[in-house]
Amino acid sequence: MEGWMVIALRSIGAVAILFTMTRILGKKQISQLTTFEYITGIALGELAGFLSTDIEAHYMHGIVAIAVWFTIPFGLELLTLKSKRLREWFEGKATVVVKDGKILEDNLKKERFTGDELMESLRTKNVFRVADVEFAMLETSGALSVLLKNNHQPLTPAHLGIDVSPEKEPQTVIIDGNIMDEPLSTIGFSREWLSTELEKIGVTYENVFIAQVDAYGQLYVDLFDDQLQVPAPQTRALLLSTLKKCEADLELFGMATDNVTAKLMYEDCATRMKRVIETTTPLLKR
Repeated sequence: MEGWMVIALRSIGAVAILFTMTRILGKKQISQLTTFEYITGIALGELAGFLSTDIEAHYMHGIVAIAVWFTIPFGLELLTLKSKRLREWFEGKATVVVKDGKILEDNLKKERFTGDELMESLRTKNVFRVADVEFAMLETSGALSVLLKNNHQPLTPAHLGIDVSPEKEPQTVIIDGNIMDEPLSTIGFSREWLSTELEKIGVTYENVFIAQVDAYGQLYVDLFDDQLQVPAPQTRALLLSTLKKCEADLELFGMATDNVTAKLMYEDCATRMKRVIETTTPLLKR
């Protein structure tokens, strides 16, 4: 067999083995790595390279070496799931680097983390003043976790005492001009509904790059042709307008009737509708 064919076949085998082992080791192996995971990744990559190109080496010897480097981290992961002490030994411990707006220089030196690196990590979190930080911790992965002081945290509905409904994730119903039936059924709609909504804005699904439906049933589309303008969804705005019209009609019926019982009924219904509008307006306007 030709040498290049041998290398190609060995490389395909090495890729298949690495892919399988990485899937078994889990997402941690391809995310922000701990020290041990970093070493394991380098070793597996080097072994796969030698296994692919070193024709004179015995193929099974390379597989055995890769299997050893796979078994050790896999076994340690199972052990560290049950032992906090082992986790700290192999993965390390997080280190506090900022507390009450003060930088802990000794902890920075211990982790060999410079002031410039600290400021850079803070800027990636959109924090430009150390004095605004209540607490910052350098994680074992090297990422910096930051807690801002209360008066510098973003304002949320909870701060204002406003209750909001749970937000469901939007469903992507068209990708590259192809309709995705599973997301459509997940959100409770059909192809006919989607076609009707696309007709309203004057586009066909073949011209849509991405289309998403949010929890309120509003359709957002991005077209292949960015020069075309698509009207913004108006479902929530129309619903709010309909509710206000209902309130106005109830008040009008109450003023128009001479029947005392009917007048009281319409006024009560109008009052209830007003409360509904006040409750739903923050949801329908956001």
